[in-house]
Amino acid sequence: MASVIKNVSFDAHDALMLARFWAEALGSDVDEDSTPEKAFVEAAGWGGPNIWFTRVPEPKTAKNRMHFDLRAPGAMADEVRRLEALGATVLRRGAAITTMADPEGNEFDVEPGPAA
Repeated sequence: MASVIKNVSFDAHDALMLARFWAEALGSDVDEDSTPEKAFVEAAGWGGPNIWFTRVPEPKTAKNRMHFDLRAPGAMADEVRRLEALGATVLRRGAAITTMADPEGNEFDVEPGPAA
């Protein structure tokens, strides 16, 4: 039997703020015991990995070596606007993928969904 991904962990300046962003982005909730030092977001739906956020003293200084690829639930442009309203920024726009950064600069991609 192979291993499964239980959690994905992020280093953060403010774990609670980053957890709130990702909870909204992914349609989930932040665990009630979360703090700016450590925060937890349970995967929305069955089977996805949970996300842990831990405060670290150093800032992000380079490109991610791993990132999320999100599939828009509808039109990609609508999802990009929704994520911008939550605090993300657009880094690059393409026809097939838009690369964004969360509020602490972690890159992720948004791809068209089934309504594309």
